[in-house]
Amino acid sequence: MVKICCIGAGYVGGPTMAIIALKCPSVEVAVVDISEARIQAWNSNQLPIYEPGLEEVVKQCRGRNLFFSSAVEKHVSEADIIFVSVNTPTKTRGLGAGKAADLTYWESAARMIADVSKSDKIVVEKSTVPVKTAEAIEKILTHNSKGISFQILSNPEFLAEGTAIQDLLSPDRVLIGGRKTPGGSKAIKALKDVYAQWVPEDRIITTNLWSAELSKLAANAFLAQRISSVNAMSALCEATGADVSQVSHAVGKDTRIGPQFLNSSVGFGGSCFQKDILNLVYICECNGLIEVANYWKQVIKVNDYQKSRFVNRVVASMFNTVSGKKIAILGFAFKKDTGDTRETPAIDVCEGLLGDKAQLSIYDPQVTKDQIERDLSMSKFGWDHPVHLQLTSPAASEQIWDVAVDAYEAAKNAHGLCILTEWDEFRKLDYQKIFNNMRKPAFVFDGRNIVNVAKLREIGFIVYSIGKPLDQWLKDMPAVA
Repeated sequence: MVKICCIGAGYVGGPTMAIIALKCPSVEVAVVDISEARIQAWNSNQLPIYEPGLEEVVKQCRGRNLFFSSAVEKHVSEADIIFVSVNTPTKTRGLGAGKAADLTYWESAARMIADVSKSDKIVVEKSTVPVKTAEAIEKILTHNSKGISFQILSNPEFLAEGTAIQDLLSPDRVLIGGRKTPGGSKAIKALKDVYAQWVPEDRIITTNLWSAELSKLAANAFLAQRISSVNAMSALCEATGADVSQVSHAVGKDTRIGPQFLNSSVGFGGSCFQKDILNLVYICECNGLIEVANYWKQVIKVNDYQKSRFVNRVVASMFNTVSGKKIAILGFAFKKDTGDTRETPAIDVCEGLLGDKAQLSIYDPQVTKDQIERDLSMSKFGWDHPVHLQLTSPAASEQIWDVAVDAYEAAKNAHGLCILTEWDEFRKLDYQKIFNNMRKPAFVFDGRNIVNVAKLREIGFIVYSIGKPLDQWLKDMPAVA
């Protein structure tokens, strides 16, 4: 029986290994992590992450050929194939701070693998890493090999949160990068044989190591670029009276462009887009490609601009101050169908409003109060480090906010309502009921373009929807830069 071990029981490691266990019943899969609390959660009825369909898969396989354990060294020692899915956060200090990936956890994992291995191993990069990381890991393993052979493969994940299980069951492609040596080719075949048990062979792409590593960064950069492109157009639409939804629809009909990732919003979030682009920028700078680095930096700048523009619009619309005013925040996750708040635009929007002394009432169907508290008190890039290393912001204790049990409680007696996540339930709310219980004039700031603007204006709301023709009220307010 082939034994697979995955180091890291997070958003990538847990779901990926669960699907491998489901589709490869003859393979024994162990997911290991140094966090006892996380492993206990994976072995409980309350999984540590929310992903549609994940719970059913885990319950079906857990205890059969899928195991979650904190006995890291034991399972690493016994495994034939070791996936490494540890955090690669953005460095917060030292060389490359604010851009470069911190490979501390990856290096620690590699040294541990070398220390405990007693047989030949295939080590698979599953984390998103800079180009040439495999070479560095290879050197660590080779210099500590004690005669054991280690083959390094790059197998980046291309999951979208909220659809991760479907993405794993029916992937667009599976990318495997390895050395073009007899040992490397054998390792590629071994991993390919695992995926081939459910993925059509024409969707399994093999490349060299560097191409596989760079393909992941490039894919996320291209997707983020599309979002920033349409968000840049949304600002122009507001200035000219055009409708960004109509523009996006017309542009997306061009088969060379397509309709995906052309929905204007308050900005992109998630664990990968910003981190990977910053990493790409750093790699370009290190290779002397300053113009290329500046090109990708602009994608981040437009995203930051979109978030600050949204906050400015809220404040300017409400007589240029939100001090002491209750504002309802609907949605805190970075997208619907996930509880993930990493780099969510909601953090920057909330901090911007709290900075103007607003009183926030926050509701999200999947995000806990503890998570919101951590996010609003954490320093930039802190989310991707272990809890004991997460620095808090000194201003966090002065902020005024609470968590509501539902959207109606959040909006009660509020001056304004900001929609920051496109949860389906927010489309179906009784907005007449919400309007009746809000202070007047009542504002809706739709950061996801999900409400029926005309209907809400009929009810009596003053509505701002990103990239849509402005309400007369908003036209009469001071211009927003």
